Amino acid sequence: MSTRVCLSVNATPVQVPEGATVAVAIALAGGAFRTSRGGEPRAPLCGMGVCFECRVRIDGIAQLRACMTPAREGMQVRTDG
Repeated sequence: MSTRVCLSVNATPVQVPEGATVAVAIALAGGAFRTSRGGEPRAPLCGMGVCFECRVRIDGIAQLRACMTPAREGMQVRTDG
């Protein structure tokens, strides 16, 4: 059995396997990563930190790439800025 990590995505508790990225947690929580200036939902395109479409706020720090950040126990992730 694999170890699970519990974190919060937009105040919703999410559990992911240890070693998963924040992008995985957001995908499991559902919803868009963020919205464009025009209001369209945005999501990761590349999955390797090049496109910057998965930028989120983690523990109060803005503009972090969810696809490159390992999920940690107790993390607070906000996808709305």
